[in-house]
Amino acid sequence: MRFNLTTILPDILKAYQLPEDSIAKPVGDGLINDTYQLITPEHSCYLLQKINDKVFPHPEIIAKNITLVATFLKNHFPDYLFPVPVKMPDGNPMLYLQDEGYYRIFPFVQNSHSKNVLTSPQQAFAAAAQFGKLTRLLNDFDSNTLDYPISDFHNLNLRFNQFETAINKGNVARIAEAKIEIDLLLAHQHIVAVYNKLLQNPGFQLRVTHHDTKISNVLFNEQDQAICVIDLDTLMPGYFISDVGDMMRTYLCPLSEEATDFENITIRKPYYEAIKNGYLSEMQDILTETEKEHFHFAGQFMIYMQALRFLTDYLNNDIYYGAKYEKHNYNRARNQLALLQKYSELQ
Repeated sequence: MRFNLTTILPDILKAYQLPEDSIAKPVGDGLINDTYQLITPEHSCYLLQKINDKVFPHPEIIAKNITLVATFLKNHFPDYLFPVPVKMPDGNPMLYLQDEGYYRIFPFVQNSHSKNVLTSPQQAFAAAAQFGKLTRLLNDFDSNTLDYPISDFHNLNLRFNQFETAINKGNVARIAEAKIEIDLLLAHQHIVAVYNKLLQNPGFQLRVTHHDTKISNVLFNEQDQAICVIDLDTLMPGYFISDVGDMMRTYLCPLSEEATDFENITIRKPYYEAIKNGYLSEMQDILTETEKEHFHFAGQFMIYMQALRFLTDYLNNDIYYGAKYEKHNYNRARNQLALLQKYSELQ
């Protein structure tokens, strides 16, 4: 739900010492944070955002992480474009208003745009290269100095345990209805075993990763060249399979996770090769041999985890994602299972 600009905007403008007659209009279709384009009378542009503190219960962690990374990049790679929040006169990059929540303002990157849909392998290559570049530039940054804005965000063990609890304690009628899907997820439990084996492998390294590599989190210029990544709220220590896996899950199929024509779910192999080549164009000399050997596994890991989460929520009566219709999360799970099957056939 969008916040009430009429009552909040004057306080925000005052805190950032921006003209009181600046205007704001909604932009984007993000599911987590509310975002507005803020335009001053002098035509300076910013992005105003309210942080969803239900998803991010400790917004100060986000601010801390971004500040630490921004400082490192500024000192070591000053030419790298890394959009960070504007600081208020007191130096704080985030505004808290009593009973209203947390707000921040970003500079608007001129002559840039984001995409909601990929239309070519070249775009997939460019996006993958940008996410790989961010992790490469931060290779010498101590990831242990960052905190976790969302605990266990991509913890496959947790997601599988939640799934097991749901099939034992969830909605009985839904459990019976989803027997085929439950059995399919149990049949792919070997993905959890591979994940746990990797966690014990010293060649599987904890790195600074973005964790939300959908195409809308890359900015392109007017020549359709990727210039930077955005939406850094989930920037935290993690494994490369999170970033690569999320790209595999969201770039490869021409249909979204909302599609219910499951027979038309396919894998676009040129996009797979583009993701691999784009990411490795930056990370070839950074990834260990163990990580390179498990590049394909990244897609299995992420698609399987998302299928688990959708079906778990369905069995628990849609308490996490919510549902726009009766079988919404059930169909999402079936969608991801179909994608997992097609993806596994690539090997």
